[in-house]
Amino acid sequence: MPFSEIDRLAINTIRTLAVDATFNANSGHPGAPMGMAPAAHVLFNRFMTFNPKNPNWVNRDRFVLSNGHGCMLQYALLHLFGYELSMADLKKFRQLHSKTPGHPESHETPGIEVTTGPLGQGFANAVGLAIAQAHLASVFNKPEYEMINNRTFCFFGDGCAMEGIASEAASLAGHLKLGNLVCIYDDNKISIDGDIKCTFTEDVQKRFEAYGWHVEVVADGDGDLDAIEKAIQTCLDVTDKPSMIKLATTIGFGSKLQGTSGVHGNPLKKDDVENVKKQFGFDPAQSFVVPQTVYDLYSQHANEGSAKERDWNEQLERYAQKYPVEHAELIRRVEGKLPDNLENELPVYTSSNAAVASRKLSETVLEAINKSLPELLSGSADLTSSNNTRWKDAVDFQPPASKIGTWSGRYLRYGVREHAMAAIMNGLAAYGMIIPLSGGFLNFASYAAGAIRLAALSKLRVIHIATHDSIALGQDGPTHQPIEVLAHFRALPNCMVWRPADGNETSAAYLAALQARETPSILALTRQNLPQLPSSSIQKALKGGYVVLDTTDAAITLVSTGSEVEVCLKAAVNLQKQNVSARVVSMPCFEVFDQQKESYRLQVLPDDIPVLSVEAASTMGWDRYSHQQFGINRFGASGPPDELFKMFELTPDGIVKRAQATISFYNGVTSGRRLTVLSPIRRAFPQIV
Repeated sequence: MPFSEIDRLAINTIRTLAVDATFNANSGHPGAPMGMAPAAHVLFNRFMTFNPKNPNWVNRDRFVLSNGHGCMLQYALLHLFGYELSMADLKKFRQLHSKTPGHPESHETPGIEVTTGPLGQGFANAVGLAIAQAHLASVFNKPEYEMINNRTFCFFGDGCAMEGIASEAASLAGHLKLGNLVCIYDDNKISIDGDIKCTFTEDVQKRFEAYGWHVEVVADGDGDLDAIEKAIQTCLDVTDKPSMIKLATTIGFGSKLQGTSGVHGNPLKKDDVENVKKQFGFDPAQSFVVPQTVYDLYSQHANEGSAKERDWNEQLERYAQKYPVEHAELIRRVEGKLPDNLENELPVYTSSNAAVASRKLSETVLEAINKSLPELLSGSADLTSSNNTRWKDAVDFQPPASKIGTWSGRYLRYGVREHAMAAIMNGLAAYGMIIPLSGGFLNFASYAAGAIRLAALSKLRVIHIATHDSIALGQDGPTHQPIEVLAHFRALPNCMVWRPADGNETSAAYLAALQARETPSILALTRQNLPQLPSSSIQKALKGGYVVLDTTDAAITLVSTGSEVEVCLKAAVNLQKQNVSARVVSMPCFEVFDQQKESYRLQVLPDDIPVLSVEAASTMGWDRYSHQQFGINRFGASGPPDELFKMFELTPDGIVKRAQATISFYNGVTSGRRLTVLSPIRRAFPQIV
């Protein structure tokens, strides 16, 4: 169908809405929306399938704006197509409690698939969305029923292309031959600092071709709608590899500052706003104007999407009749329900069971639950044998042509790409119907921190298995030994950090992570063997903290996590030999413990007994649960694990020495004045906001 003046009016409407919203907010990025409006119009109105009345329709096409600072482009489109985003919402762009925040946030705005902002994250999310579609299509589609056949589209800019995470993700997408993924590169040659000739002169086209992508080039992205349409169609016709369109645009097209960094991150001046509107045939005296013909144009396409969803629902009914088992499983996953009796399949341990490393305990959980939890997609950052994240009969997710896996495979080989791995997992979770899990070393979760933070912000259920959780990894030394990492992620809102001390706590960590539909989880697991605690249970551990050893006349409480709980129990035995009674508390998850009633938390950490925390990591954060802290506030060292624990005195004798000092301090031996001991749980005001 030929493009008409109405198409160009629609494009200019997108541009003027972006100009008005950023001017009204006196904040924002009008340049990218003005430059990318033609491509956005062609993509959304000619190619994408979606239903604004049901933004969560399973088989909708997915769109990701990786250069999220240009979000007024997407907000304008969502409004024009009839999503639940009013003109009043556009006028509240970047204002408190609005549906139009300064970068796209999936939990705030209908129609936003993933939260983007930090550049490159969205690109990697798009790879995850494409993997999800390829996998689910292989699982649920039948020859006459294509229940899952959507495509994933992504816009990205020079900043995304510069970020390493996008390179990692693009490399993996090329290897996986994701033919359902089309990314459009806004080649406007401008970044905040100015012309990219000062920082970025590589040949992006050749780079993507080297990754194994199909590449199209559009020389005039400002106005050649036919070329844009042809390029997108050509990319969709290429089904054996992902595609990238190198689209030359002019940032801030129509502005007096077009083609410069002056229109990148600043609203237009009043006279320039008027100038733009005059050029595009709008009344300079009016703001936030949408011609009815534009609404009508987009409404027509929205209605087509609604009709496609109705057809899909009718097909789903027929699918249910012919494939009732697959249909039931599809619906269960769409609704996000876990299989019944999942808890009963989790391994349970007693103190008579052998000591086992928690990374192996994790593997045992995966072996126990993988068949009844088919939505679980595991993987690892080239550390499978160390992370133990692959169950015995797992099949790799690989293009069938590779002969080393299938699209229905549930084990992802991410390679040494920790940051992209975490962001791809976010895309998998955002697609729905999948619970992504992957493994790496705890120390290198720092590589993935940006993506883990966005998972927490976006309320995504992703599970990170982080092994080699302390100096006990030994001779690899301080470059691999996590010191500050636990404190880092414990400080992250809406993120559960589990450091289990035995098998029951490991099973509890899995159950909590799987049940937390809006929270990412990190499971910090040991390389060394851990004994099964005498009084642990899954239900106790699910409270985040519980008493492992109690006594009525305790002089001190030792609170710890992971492998150090066993050391604390040995220290308690040694203290008893000195006629000092000690309680021992295991605290596998701060975040879950914080959610318990104060009365319970005071039972675990009561008044009148000083508390000493023990953990082979930074002591930061432990003051929330203890009066004195014993840990490691320096980098580790290279050496056998036992020698390292002796070096840092994280031994029963080392704990006894510090427990005695703590008791003496609060008994007034050092000051001559006995101190009142209130539980660290007691606060003048709640810490949780």
